[in-house]
Amino acid sequence: MSEAIVSLRGVTKNYTRGKQKIEVLQPLDLSISQGDFLALMGPSGSGKTTLLNLIGGLDQPSSGEVNVGGQRIDQLSSRALAQWRSHHVGFVFQFYNLLGVLSAEKNVELPLLLTSLSKAQRAKHVATALEIVGLADRAKHKPSELSGGQAQRVAIARALVADPTLLVCDEPTGDLDRKTADEILGLLQTLNREHGKTIVMVTHDPKAAEYATHQLHMDKGSLIEQSANT
Repeated sequence: MSEAIVSLRGVTKNYTRGKQKIEVLQPLDLSISQGDFLALMGPSGSGKTTLLNLIGGLDQPSSGEVNVGGQRIDQLSSRALAQWRSHHVGFVFQFYNLLGVLSAEKNVELPLLLTSLSKAQRAKHVATALEIVGLADRAKHKPSELSGGQAQRVAIARALVADPTLLVCDEPTGDLDRKTADEILGLLQTLNREHGKTIVMVTHDPKAAEYATHQLHMDKGSLIEQSANT
């Protein structure tokens, strides 16, 4: 059995709207093993993006423990959490979140600006990340000069460039056609299988979920079913 890289214990998430308390996540436990590729599925409002944000350190639980890579992140200050994210989590979003004024290589370099790496070291990491996603020949292109699939590959390279513990993907193929989506999912699968990356992906798409090693289904803030892909 692989070591758990993500462990949630008794985690809840509530919001207050006026005098009304809204329970987004019921108390839940979850363990994700090193090297897993987990697809989080469920209807809109089921809590899957909230759960993803807790795992990635973008949000903190109302109660319970969140451990990632041996670090209990639910107790970190906002500043410490931001520092932790920059070293340990790579994020991939549905709409790429690239800066239009920057080239592909400069977009990929952004997470490294928070590190102590030299300019030459950063350039080497960026070149490697773009090579992994098959875009070494597009390094100088700006997002407006790239297709949707290429833009998402740049976003994945940016997520990879600091060699994070965990890749967190929120609907990474939601804005792409089927063929391009399959290419991006194939890339994520390669990163998981050949580069050993642990990936947690939120998706509405059953076909996307088939690329993962495990599927986890949520409804009304609770985990309702987990299945393994063969």
